[in-house]
Amino acid sequence: MPVKNVGAKGSHTSAALSKTVIDHRCPRPFRRAVLVETIKCRRRHSSLFRLRQNVWLLGLLVVLAACQGAADAAVNPAPNAASAQDSFWTRAAAPYVGSTLYGISEDSPPSLYVRDVLAPHFAAETGIDVQLHISTIDKIEQIIENGGIGADGQRYDFVYVEQDVVYGYLAHSYLTNVSQLLSAQPALASPDFVLDDFTEFIHAFADPQSGDLYGLPIEAFIKAYLYRTDLFGDPALQKQFVDQYHYPLAPAVTLDQYRDIAEFFTRYGEQNGLALWGTSVQGTTSGVASFYEFFETIAPAFGLYHWGIDLNSYYATEQNGGSLDSQRAVDALTYWVNLLAYAPPESRESDWNDVAATFAAGRVAQGWVYGEHVAWMATDATRSHVVGKVGVALPPTAPGVMEDATIGAGYLGYYDSAAFGIPVDSQNKEAALLWLQYLAQPSIQADWAIKSGRVVHLSTFDDPLVRAQDRRLHGYYSVMKKQGSLFSVAPPFPFHTQVRDVIAPYIQAAIAGQLTPQAALKAAAQAADAELTR
Repeated sequence: MPVKNVGAKGSHTSAALSKTVIDHRCPRPFRRAVLVETIKCRRRHSSLFRLRQNVWLLGLLVVLAACQGAADAAVNPAPNAASAQDSFWTRAAAPYVGSTLYGISEDSPPSLYVRDVLAPHFAAETGIDVQLHISTIDKIEQIIENGGIGADGQRYDFVYVEQDVVYGYLAHSYLTNVSQLLSAQPALASPDFVLDDFTEFIHAFADPQSGDLYGLPIEAFIKAYLYRTDLFGDPALQKQFVDQYHYPLAPAVTLDQYRDIAEFFTRYGEQNGLALWGTSVQGTTSGVASFYEFFETIAPAFGLYHWGIDLNSYYATEQNGGSLDSQRAVDALTYWVNLLAYAPPESRESDWNDVAATFAAGRVAQGWVYGEHVAWMATDATRSHVVGKVGVALPPTAPGVMEDATIGAGYLGYYDSAAFGIPVDSQNKEAALLWLQYLAQPSIQADWAIKSGRVVHLSTFDDPLVRAQDRRLHGYYSVMKKQGSLFSVAPPFPFHTQVRDVIAPYIQAAIAGQLTPQAALKAAAQAADAELTR
């Protein structure tokens, strides 16, 4: 799947240079020059090229592992299959039987599937117990930055690594080099570990200079535009909409259409005494989720890319070449804040999971929802009131944005990607390496994909289970496969968390009505420039 700019975004120079890049004590001119050189280096040495250079070595390790027993290649470790008594996993794990791996991940469908389904099967087949703790993104980031050790002293052997922040982790050498670990332990190389079957997102977790991997992807999905097919397809509502707005009711293509639809269904809910609103808003004022909805979804829909920060100079203010305080940015934030009038009252405290729950409860007619939630929302009647009623479409955009996305000058919205990595201070790296490879088997991907909406292997798209689920989800997987290149991962910022945390309070202040969008973005841009100057 050719996802635009993914190879270019896993960008770091050597460890020493990367540490200089992230060091805010460096003088600005030198620091900015180093950052610009990092971008140039990334373009000259794509991680795709370097990673392919290493395929032959990992392939050789796989051949050696396969020679231990030809029967291993036929083993199917899928959750619904019986484990072979003498599988590769059983033999390779023999030195580690009785050990326990501790991991930490976010509260999401892909991670919960790992905890509830895959971890028990791995334990049954290897004798290695896996304890996956579920936490919040901010706590996970703190643990990784603390060497993989929690506030309670718990040492973690594998951690959830968002593509958004992997650049900073590589700069500080927080993660174990998985490629080197495989080279040093050829007996632990799984015969099912096939690099070529991964989607392009694997390159986001590789060093662009060496091609070495620092994590193996466990999830990748778009943030989709969802709409209620039952409401949009109701003839009476269609007639009312045409009478009021003078064009057909259909999934929004433009932002004006989206606002009209939000207004229409909010009014319809009010007039009929229904708990129904026209749109979701991921607008929490007490966490980073609102920051991400604005910069991943709303801003790019208006043609504001990369947080409004110039990728060459790393400035945010318009006077210095950025666009975070531009009229385009103000228009985007004003539009989004105004949507709160058509959103449920809980929207000002809603994160990504809350938005999914709101949609599944039937409280909104449309919204932007992370794809990891689409499967259960559309198919699980024990959790969702909109089973069979979830439509999927490309998000609405302003004029010119689709053209930008098509030629690679911009993007429609966000394509999430995350991996499991091994902290450098893990005391169980070899057992953790087996676990990460276990999760990378092509044979377990389809069931994982249909339960949690994530796809990290190319072959998964064509699996019969996934194709059948695609029909039930109104083409959700097809959108990822065929139009995924119109979406983008996070900007290639080694300072992601630092700048996010200085901008987010101003976005929250605009949501709360404490600042106008114009004042909020002016202050945010100045704060971002100040942070990048330190």
